[in-house]
Amino acid sequence: MNSDVQTRLHVTVASDADRDVLERLWVMFSHDLSQYNHALPDHDGRFRQERLDAALGGEAGWAARLIHLGGSPVGFAGLRALDSSPHVINSFFPVHGARRRGIGTLTVKCIVEEFPGRWSVAFQDTNEPAAAFWQRVCNSIDPAAMKEHRPVPGRPELRPDTWIEFTVRG
Repeated sequence: MNSDVQTRLHVTVASDADRDVLERLWVMFSHDLSQYNHALPDHDGRFRQERLDAALGGEAGWAARLIHLGGSPVGFAGLRALDSSPHVINSFFPVHGARRRGIGTLTVKCIVEEFPGRWSVAFQDTNEPAAAFWQRVCNSIDPAAMKEHRPVPGRPELRPDTWIEFTVRG
């Protein structure tokens, strides 16, 4: 990663004031994932966004982070279980133009360092770029990171999710 990215990258706590930007990023995120989870938009052309709503709605243990590069929003992270262990990165999305530049790795490290302890993240093995990213990032944070497969709740037609659990030292 070049130093220009490091100086221009900002990860901020998102609030309801950021909802419009986050909803637009959520559509891109949901569209990307739909090739793996086969989700379809509803009759209004919208994908489900309960996780985003929980992160912005002040539900206990939920939060969102907005990722900016310079003045441009380039992604977001949805977090849950921040009041328990393990904490969970339940959504993570950098726009295509921000990928493969170290932005995702730096963002994840910035976020998890806010809340030392156990963390977990899920992804689909069929999403090969995400699988490679999460394996690399989690192992760089914790070489003892553990991987397991778990069924997707309420979606027996889908292949199990892959979960990685790792520890962030405080």
